[in-house]
Amino acid sequence: MPTLTAVQPQLEQFRLEADAFLKQHPDLEKIEVLYAGFCGPLRGKWLPAEMLHKLAEGGVRLPLSTVALDVWGIDVPATGLAIERGDPDGICIPVPGTLKPVPWAKVPTAQILVTLFEIEDQKPNPLDPRYILETVEKKFQSKGLTPVVATELEFYFIDIESGPTGLPLPPYIPGTNQRLEASQIYDLDIMAQFEPILMEINQACKIQDIPADTTISEFGHGQFEINLLHVPSAVEAADHCLLFKRVVRHIARKHGMDVTFMSKPYAEETGSGFHVHTSLLDAEGTNVFSGTTEEANPTLSNAIGGLLDTMLDMQVLFAPHANSYRRLQPGSYAPITCCWGYDHRAAAIRVPATHGKGARLEHRVSGADANPYLVVSAILEGIHQGLENQSNPGIPITPEADLTQYDHLTGNWEVAIQRWSQSETAKQMSTAEFHRLYGISRKAEYDVFATTITGFECQTYAKKV
Repeated sequence: MPTLTAVQPQLEQFRLEADAFLKQHPDLEKIEVLYAGFCGPLRGKWLPAEMLHKLAEGGVRLPLSTVALDVWGIDVPATGLAIERGDPDGICIPVPGTLKPVPWAKVPTAQILVTLFEIEDQKPNPLDPRYILETVEKKFQSKGLTPVVATELEFYFIDIESGPTGLPLPPYIPGTNQRLEASQIYDLDIMAQFEPILMEINQACKIQDIPADTTISEFGHGQFEINLLHVPSAVEAADHCLLFKRVVRHIARKHGMDVTFMSKPYAEETGSGFHVHTSLLDAEGTNVFSGTTEEANPTLSNAIGGLLDTMLDMQVLFAPHANSYRRLQPGSYAPITCCWGYDHRAAAIRVPATHGKGARLEHRVSGADANPYLVVSAILEGIHQGLENQSNPGIPITPEADLTQYDHLTGNWEVAIQRWSQSETAKQMSTAEFHRLYGISRKAEYDVFATTITGFECQTYAKKV
């Protein structure tokens, strides 16, 4: 086992946490090791409880290629990360503070989030999305600034069984044989009917120290939104978001239904967004986005300008999958243009407040299917470039604004991939290698969809052309 000098402080902190956790949970049987790659579900492995200290010694491994597995869990040969180079292992380094009980497990279980380090040089895998966000956040720390981030996720509860054509079905209202079939925006009766599952989600979040806050019912049948409180750490906020999705999924299944974070699970219903609220604190803890008037101050204006300047180049991070582009439609509460406005929910960048501790911007482009680490990385990179370049956001939109005058977000997945791959601006977010390989991974997924013949195509064309 290699001596992990570079991460000894982190491992030592985790050893102390592990000792305390085992004393508090002496009946622990299983540990779930969780790792987040480019896309798709969390991956990892199960360990018996007695291996917790092995994890703290750097003795647990996963292939480094896990980072770039596609949404189906398959290696992408074009990345050259798997068998093409022998598929080498990386070392699982536990993230301090993420060792938590798993309340829905059938036996006493804990979970721990890990990052991957390379064995030879003992450095973080430069492709690891969490490491990429850490790197972007350090750009602010070097300026004496601290990003404060909060996330909002929309999602749909769905039937555990799909419909006859494979499409999702709305869930049955708990305790009835009636499916949800109507809009339910802010409907307190619907909230009451789903109270057992919603309250258990909130209780699981408390157990796992995920700062869940407001819960609302949304437009779509079975659609809800739960907001997470802001924290003065972009990485921690992304951790919370990622682990929150896991909570919702497992509690839903415990209650006999499922959940989807697809951007657009139903053609006729509203999509599910992933909204990110961001502000910046200086070394004294002052919100630098706060001004003295109702208008954005120069720092907030520059930040908005940077986000608008980088939005098209970063779009494939906000909308990473084929289904993501079905959400970006006119009149859908999903933004379709690169614009900003004061408390305007049709804008890509909404400014809810301009003074006081709550002065912040809200980024509304991403779908709920996006990777939280990469979304927040792109947002912070856009803000950073805006501050560096003193970017001008232009005038805010109003209810009467002509949106045709603004740059449009593309509704074409292939175009978004190409723009990312050709962008020097996007490359500044991380490294040339991540930039290249992320583009390859998106192109590989696109190619599968582009060459797959669907039942709808056959119904339409097989006997008519």
